This record gives sequence, C-alpha cells and structure tokens, in this order.
Amino acid sequence: MFGINGPEFLLLLLIGIMVIGPKRLPEYTQKLANLVKEVRRMASGAREQIKDEVGIDIDEVDWKKYDPRQYDPRRIIKEALMDDDAKAVSPGGPAAVAAVTVASAAVVSAAESRPERVIERLPDGEPAPFDSEAT
Repeated sequence: MFGINGPEFLLLLLIGIMVIGPKRLPEYTQKLANLVKEVRRMASGAREQIKDEVGIDIDEVDWKKYDPRQYDPRRIIKEALMDDDAKAVSPGGPAAVAAVTVASAAVVSAAESRPERVIERLPDGEPAPFDSEAT
C-alpha cells in the first residue's frame, strides 16, 4: 500500500500519535471512523444506484465477457467471412444466378487487369546483395 512496509507504517503511526497528542487522539480516531463509515455508505449507495439505473446486479455481471483481450480480430474477420449469408437467397432463383454471374465477371476482370508477376533470380554462385543500412 503506497510502497510503505510494516515498520515504516508503525513509525508513521507513532509520529502521528506524538504530533496529535493524547488529548486530541480520541477526537481524530472518531473522525477517521466516521470517514470510513461514510466511504462505505457512499460505495453502497453507488452500487444501489447502478443497480436501479441499469437493472443488473454488479456481482451477477460476467466481466470476462467484456475483457478486450479475448477479442482476436483475425477470428472475428474469419467468422464474418465464413458466415453463411446465402441462406436468404434461394439456390436456383434469379438473384442467385445474377450474383454468381457478377462475381464471376469481377474475378475475370481482376485477373485480366493484374500485371504478371516477374521473379528475378540471381545467377548460380552469386551472393545475395547485402544492405548494411537495412539491418
């Protein structure tokens, strides 16, 4: 707690008792007790207010479900792409035929407009180029 270990806490407590003095010590302990009670009451009130406004109990919430570390973008995209949206289209209907035709035309046009890939190979025995600034 605040980087204070046991002996340091006791030393601070003794110094506090000496500074406050035995006459005012009961007054300050009562103030500390009232402060702790007030903080507990406020926390309980906040919990009840959340329960009233949201309609759920905080203890019943599955917090693991809201953990952002569980969301893997690759998995989400894969599930979205693999999602079967073809259920709404009948297999032999005109919409299905039109969709297949449009998709086929898009694939063919994309293949025609793409330049051919050129692979340059080094002659046998020649070492690969080395860039000292790239490392």
